[in-house]
Order: sequence, then C-alpha cells, then structure tokens
Amino acid sequence: MRFPRRALVLAGLAAATAVQFVLVLVLGPYHVPVGEVLRVLSGQHAADPRWAVIIQEVRLPRALTAVAAGAGISAAGVQTQALFRNPLADPYSLGLSAGASMGVALTVLGIGGTAGAFAEGLQGAGRIGVVIAAACGAAAVLMLVMLLARRVRSTVVLLLVGVMLGSATAALVSMLMVYARPESAQQFVLWSLGSFTATTWPDLEVMLPATALGLVAALLGTKTLNAHLLGVGYARSMGVNVRRSRDLVLLGTSLLAGSVTAFCGPVAFLGLAVPHLTRLALGTSDHRVLVPGAMVGGSCLALACVLISQPPGTEMTFPLNAVTSLFGAPLVIVLLLRSRRALRGVTA
Repeated sequence: MRFPRRALVLAGLAAATAVQFVLVLVLGPYHVPVGEVLRVLSGQHAADPRWAVIIQEVRLPRALTAVAAGAGISAAGVQTQALFRNPLADPYSLGLSAGASMGVALTVLGIGGTAGAFAEGLQGAGRIGVVIAAACGAAAVLMLVMLLARRVRSTVVLLLVGVMLGSATAALVSMLMVYARPESAQQFVLWSLGSFTATTWPDLEVMLPATALGLVAALLGTKTLNAHLLGVGYARSMGVNVRRSRDLVLLGTSLLAGSVTAFCGPVAFLGLAVPHLTRLALGTSDHRVLVPGAMVGGSCLALACVLISQPPGTEMTFPLNAVTSLFGAPLVIVLLLRSRRALRGVTA
C-alpha cells in the first residue's frame, strides 16, 4: 500500500510544479493569457510581441532558476542531513554560503592592496564579477573543509568546523560593512536577501549544467546515503569506503550549494525544510525515493515562493528569503511537532 501512496505523492508534486511553472509565466505586474504562454513555449509567435518579450526575457529565466535552485538546494539538504545524521544540518552548515558572501563582500564593499585591485576588477565586470566572486569564496571554503576532512574522522566535528568557519567569515563581512560606502553596503544587502529574478540566459547556460551535474551525483549516491544513515560502522560493514563516499557527498553538495548561491544569493530555509517535508509526505527515509522527491518538492516550493514574493497585478516585490522563512518556518514547526518521523529518518 505504501508504493501507490508514494507514487501518488510524487505525481501530485510534479503536477503542482508544472502548474506553478505556468502560473509564474502568467502572473505578474502584467497578466499574460495562458494560451499565449503556451504558444510562446511551443515556439509560436504571440499575438502581442510584448508578451513574448516578457515571457522569454523575464519570466522564463526566473521560473527555470527557481526550479533549478529549489531542486539543487533541497537535494543538497537531504545529502547533508544523511551524512551528518543531524536534522538541523543544511548545505550552508559547511560554511559555503558564508564563503560566497565573503567573496561578494570583498568585491562589492572593496578592500585595499593587491587584492583590492582584483576586487575592483571584478566589480567593474558587473553581474559576472559578483558571480565569480561568490563562486571563488565558496570554493575557498570547500577546499579548506576538504583538507580538514582528511584529518577529521568524526562527521559531527566536521559539521562544527563548518559552522565555526561560517561564523568567522560572517564576522569578517560585518567588519567590512562598517567601513563600506552606503551604496555598496546596500548592494551587498540586496544580494544577501536572495533572488531568482536576476539571472539571465547567459547565467543559465552555466547554472543549469552545474546544477544538473550535482543532481545526477545525488541520485547516483542514494545507496551510499542509506548506508550512512545507520552509522559509520554499518556503512563499513556494507563495504562502503566511508572517507571516499563522504568526500563525494561534500563535493556534490558544494557544487549544488555553490552554484545556486553564486547566481541567486544565499537562499534560506529550502535546504533545511524541504527534506523534512518530503520525508513526512512520502513516509520513508529511503534515499532512493527521498532524493528525487526532495528535488521535485524543492522546485515546487521555490516556485510557490516566487508567486508569493510578487503579488499579481502589483509592482510590489518581497525579498525572497523573507518569504521562504516567514511562510515556511511555521509550517515546518507544526509538522515536526505533529510527527517524529522526520527526525527518525535522520538520526536512526
């Protein structure tokens, strides 16, 4: 009886994702008829050329970004919680978000010396400069975590190291904010709020393949995650190379979190909450089902956040992280209080 239920849940999530994808293209400050949206998506000409421009240049990149970011961050969250066997772990617990923030802060807020000249060069590159800075910051933290992983056997200690790295990096960013120009500080704050609207087609040519590679790696590693779920000793008894599998999970998680953060900013809540919501909805901790479920569920929730962040027919836009946290956190609290299955699937 459980298999039909899981199939129905996955089918329902996929249908909801498809419907919301179309709604993101339809709704906004200017309403576009559904028929015209379908015509543009099928390669036909729209009745009004302005509709084609709105869909192709503004709304379609935003929808694709939300789908990729939601799936990537959610899959990374499932991997992180399974590897560290901690329900509070998320992709950014490793300090990747803080590293990306540091890279952007050095570029946008500015520093002195030779590094300052490099930062000014990135700043002059505009959007691509910010993306490169975020990717370099996340990569720097990843390299440090990977080096420490060679010396630290305990995943709990490694998680704490990531949290401490994130805290230290956030402190350095705060110090830079004190001496930054007001307009530069405002630019950094806007980036830190997260957004699915800033990506362009050239951005997606990099972001989508990078995210797809990370998602494929997550799907291929589901059996290893199941072994890690029962502890290091059990994983070794099943013939799993614990260190190598841990490194692969760290690399895959970093690729997903780093690519999303570089283009969308540090998106909050999704990596922590979606794995719990998916685990409760599917009623299983089997990662062969949970990982693809989290991908679809993350995309669905990200599209819902896009719809909420920009009420139809208005020019008003709410910050993405405010929407994800304000509307998602109470829902997760209620679900976790009503069911302990979300915690059993992580700490078993």
